[in-house]
Amino acid sequence: MEVKDLKPVLLWQFFDRITQIPRPSKREGKIVSFLLDFAEQQGLEAKKDKAGNVLIRKPASKGRENLKTVILQSHVDMVCEKNAGVNFNFETDSIRTYIDNGWVRAKGTTLGSDDGIGVAAALAILASEDIEHGPVECLFTTDEETGLTGAYALSRDFLTGGDILINLDSEEWGEFCIGCAGGKNTLGIFHYTKTNPPAGYFWFEVQVGGLNGGHSGSDINAGLGNANKILTRYLWTLLQECPLLLSDIDGGNLHNAIAREARATVGVPDAFKEKVSVWLNVLQADLSVELAKVDKNVKLSVHSVEKPAYCIDAGTGNNLLNALYAMPHGVMGMSHEMAGLVETSTNLSSVKMKGDETITVTTSQRSSTESLKTDIANRVRAVFLQAGAEVSATEGYPGWKPNPDSTILKLSESLFEHLFNEKPEVIAIHAGLECGLFFEKNPKLDMISCGPTILGAHSPDERLEIETVGKWWKFLLELLKAIPEKTD
Repeated sequence: MEVKDLKPVLLWQFFDRITQIPRPSKREGKIVSFLLDFAEQQGLEAKKDKAGNVLIRKPASKGRENLKTVILQSHVDMVCEKNAGVNFNFETDSIRTYIDNGWVRAKGTTLGSDDGIGVAAALAILASEDIEHGPVECLFTTDEETGLTGAYALSRDFLTGGDILINLDSEEWGEFCIGCAGGKNTLGIFHYTKTNPPAGYFWFEVQVGGLNGGHSGSDINAGLGNANKILTRYLWTLLQECPLLLSDIDGGNLHNAIAREARATVGVPDAFKEKVSVWLNVLQADLSVELAKVDKNVKLSVHSVEKPAYCIDAGTGNNLLNALYAMPHGVMGMSHEMAGLVETSTNLSSVKMKGDETITVTTSQRSSTESLKTDIANRVRAVFLQAGAEVSATEGYPGWKPNPDSTILKLSESLFEHLFNEKPEVIAIHAGLECGLFFEKNPKLDMISCGPTILGAHSPDERLEIETVGKWWKFLLELLKAIPEKTD
């Protein structure tokens, strides 16, 4: 069976179609064109703003014209991650999906169910002719994954109607999300000088791999290994034993992903050659114990290489390693209001060498409390400054304050219990959602976020649970039918 043959058929057909359209963050032109063509084919009103956000309106079904307008919101871009050695171009190739024991997965890459399944659900509702609903506005935003820039750019009058917003970007069936963390990125830029590699040095490449990776918000409390931190732990330990020169270093990719792979090209004096393997074996043994429950396949490896053309000046290299080793990573504090909710965290996201003799270290901070988000960002900034780096930061985005008395929440809870004979879980999440920005633009919006179960988002292990998609679809249709009437 192929994905397009799953039920509900219309929903899965749209999801299958979406997986065939390349849609990396900041390069969503093809999916935006697809949405506008779809609206024209369906005879529906549509518009696009300068950021590429698309809004498609569908009138109420007969007899339900007086219901409150519902905004169904999803984002069109996807995280583009692939396993090492996988030949795949996210700008041209279709995602290669397959069904695996009740789950939909992709071969060697991210699946894009975050948030492709939300886009598919909205399109299926727009295309259906037998669904009962009031006025519907489907909002498709761009560039959610790399900074929520589509939602940022959304003008206050782009949504002309709408009393209720249902965000289709949650990843655990049976949960209703009513709040999220705000976030920002802090970057450290190290300027280095190219120097000639000295004679009498042993040069090698060290690699860290085999990690699961994950989302820097929803998975930050799982204790997953971070390849950047592991690589730095090894190199810093070597640095305490002997002189060490860096020629190349690279780790992680995206600000909102926990780094799965990292590598560096390194030189040490010939007399310390044995230390390279000794400390690698020691750290491998330690990690096998430390990460046994969460990243049991973690693997460190080294192999000798030819002397490089140049290396980073020793002062900058040492400062970089000191900063990366000292850099905080992981959970910084838990919420006092909601049990089990991470309140504040930071992620050592990526280390990238640029062609202009700079090394950029990207970190990502999150918190549901604005002052604590600022505090952890300042702590990261202090580490960079102590190491002599140039520091910059993104503007950041606001959180979404939970409202336990929300009308749409109460309706959703009641309907869920009626349909499935169990109570849903009401949560706030540590990940960022565009809802925070929508609420900032329109504080009167009554919002909720829900979705089917997605595991491993932002990694090639991403998978979408088929059974929960069917339940979620059933719930959405019943919820649209149960929306209350306008009061004015």
